[in-house]
Order: sequence, then C-alpha cells, then structure tokens
Amino acid sequence: MFVAVDTYYYDNKAKTIAITFNNWEDSNYSKHYSQELEISEEYIPGEFYKRELPCILSMLKNFDLDFIKAIVIDGYVFLDDFDTYGLGGHLYESLNRKIPVIGVAKTNFASNKENKVELLRGKSMKPLYITSIGIDIEEAKENISKMSGEYRFPTLLKELDKLTKEI
Repeated sequence: MFVAVDTYYYDNKAKTIAITFNNWEDSNYSKHYSQELEISEEYIPGEFYKRELPCILSMLKNFDLDFIKAIVIDGYVFLDDFDTYGLGGHLYESLNRKIPVIGVAKTNFASNKENKVELLRGKSMKPLYITSIGIDIEEAKENISKMSGEYRFPTLLKELDKLTKEI
C-alpha cells in the first residue's frame, strides 16, 4: 500500500488527509482518512516541517506502518544541496528510516539544485519537482510519472488536494 498525505490550514486548524492506493497507476484511491488538529506551530520559512510533521505523524497512527511501501508528500524531502531536511526528510527520520518518502512539489526551491529532479507530465511545460529519501530519486520520478492523469499533477494527488480544502 502507498499513502499520500497533505495538510490544509484554516482558522487556527490543520486538516490532514491521507489517501491509500495499491499501485502507482491507480486512478482511484482505496481509502481516505481525515483528521483535524489545532495548529501547534506558526509558519517559519525553512522550518515548515515543525508545523506539518506533527499532523502527519498523528495521521499515520491510523496505519500499520509495516504495510506502507512509500509515502508521498506535497513538498520537499531536501531543501538544498547540503542534504538539509525538508518535511519529507524529517518524516523519514521520524519513521526510523523504514518507509521511503517521495516529495512532489509544484514550485521550485532554488537552493536545491542537486537533490531534486524535474518531471514533465502530460502536455505541461511546467515541471513538478521530485525529491526522495529511502528510494532512488530516478525510481521516485518514474513512480510519480506512472501515476494516473493526463495533466501536470497526477489525478490522485489532485484529489488529495481537493479533499484537504473541503471544509
């Protein structure tokens, strides 16, 4: 099983959604989970993980981690070329380096030139930025490229984003 997770912030709350799927090519998720928490940390540039990581870790309590093959996050695993962890790296460490994490970002993080690859999907000329830990970055890119959907953003990740914003 694969898990994709995202968090949306509103009114001092954090709404975290996780979806599960069995194959990278799946066009529908198997299950989705929703959780709402009070925001415990303010946003600090470069330290976003302090705000979102507790939400994701709380969400993952719903799962038997032994069955998760990889986790996909909306964001970066590494913030720069010096292996400074972003949300994905901190998540990987928090899970005792047992579950690979793939970061899929829509915007470029200029300080990270070596620890990311660009992925063009569909007819889009605007890439997604893929980072990973616990899995080879080219394999991570290939997995995200196989995800269902003819547009830039894979269908399941688009659905995940939509679910987080439903209040």
